[in-house]
Amino acid sequence: MTAMRHEIRVIFGDTDQMGVVYYANYLRYFESARAAYWRDLGKSYKDLVEWGVALPVVEAHCNYKRPAFYEDLLVIETRVSELRGASLRFVYRVERGGDLLAEGHTRHAVIGNDGRPKALPDVLRSAIPPIS
Repeated sequence: MTAMRHEIRVIFGDTDQMGVVYYANYLRYFESARAAYWRDLGKSYKDLVEWGVALPVVEAHCNYKRPAFYEDLLVIETRVSELRGASLRFVYRVERGGDLLAEGHTRHAVIGNDGRPKALPDVLRSAIPPIS
């Protein structure tokens, strides 16, 4: 499936003393791209609350290739690469002008209000494009 694309402009507060985007901010960019992914599907994290589920991050990884800087326009491509009974995995590519800056993934548990594993609601599962 084609990945969803989300743009983020690097703000000054995202950079370190060397003027480079601080490494941990890439995880924030991943989160922003995930929220945009759900919006592109016509859903929201608010829907998850209504359905009685949460998607906490249980694993995160980022492989840094090149630095990003203040005012850079970043494009984060996001897609679901794996969908299990009570978990899913997103993969990300962060690019600037076609250059790959970073790539990574997050794995999310699906839990109910009681904190126990729960199946992803069918309405959400059916909204996720087919995984190839």
